[in-house]
Amino acid sequence: MMTRFGLALVWLLHGLPLRWLAPLGRGLGRLLYALAAERRRVVLTNLKLCFPQLDEASRKDLARRHFAAFGRSLLEHGILWWGSRERVMQLVSIEGLEHWRAVGDRPVIWLVPHFVGLDMGAIRLTAEHPFVAMYSRQKNPAFDAVLYQGRTRLGPAQMISRQEGLRPVARAMKSGMPFYYLPDMDYGERDSIFVPFFGVSAATITGLSRIAALTGAVVVPAVTEQLPDDKGYRLRFHPAWSDFPSGDLAADTRRMNAFIEDQVRAMPEQYYWLHKRFKTRPPGEARIY
Repeated sequence: MMTRFGLALVWLLHGLPLRWLAPLGRGLGRLLYALAAERRRVVLTNLKLCFPQLDEASRKDLARRHFAAFGRSLLEHGILWWGSRERVMQLVSIEGLEHWRAVGDRPVIWLVPHFVGLDMGAIRLTAEHPFVAMYSRQKNPAFDAVLYQGRTRLGPAQMISRQEGLRPVARAMKSGMPFYYLPDMDYGERDSIFVPFFGVSAATITGLSRIAALTGAVVVPAVTEQLPDDKGYRLRFHPAWSDFPSGDLAADTRRMNAFIEDQVRAMPEQYYWLHKRFKTRPPGEARIY
């Protein structure tokens, strides 16, 4: 019931201009900070681990700003799911396409960290650039249907469920489709190794290195930033990585985390701190959450 109510609210508000929608979304985020005690604890725990140099007041301020950015992105998803093609393209600008185009005909992996604007960048790209991506089916059927429809309605994006594995992804890449890849969550011990993330041992999947080796792909990072109020979002492609994969799986995975850390430091309130990034622990270590 709550999911359907939330979707109805997002639908009702999606026609508002950004200058109204953005402050409403930030207000929603501040309300969630006050009400969602469990997720607030997760965010504050993550921030304490990753930014030990901050005092408690600074961490709480950063957590509030994160919830505000997250709440804004929630409401602005209505534009992605039900807005016109033209409005979606106005919502998200793209920079650095030359870095992707410089790759030529080689397969490519777009490395996409979990910032609050990642769906904005993805759906904007589908309007002009077909790609393949993996997704996790949602437990709520109504929400799952809205997500899937929203991510594929503007163009022929190929969505592969995680249960299907990497083979269909590799086939799509070899046919010329870029892979929109989000490898920076804790997916458990399977296919993961422990490497530092902000100095904390984190279970990190090794897929970026393994897929690049399997397909001969070039890694081109793609990061979407939430801009102030009516400015929308900006998707920025970064230069392609050289000497990757290196043949050292641990070094490659650490390189990925180090890149993401640099992006987080530039806009710390926009990283997806709501996720239990350090849930899986090395043998013998106590649980964090």
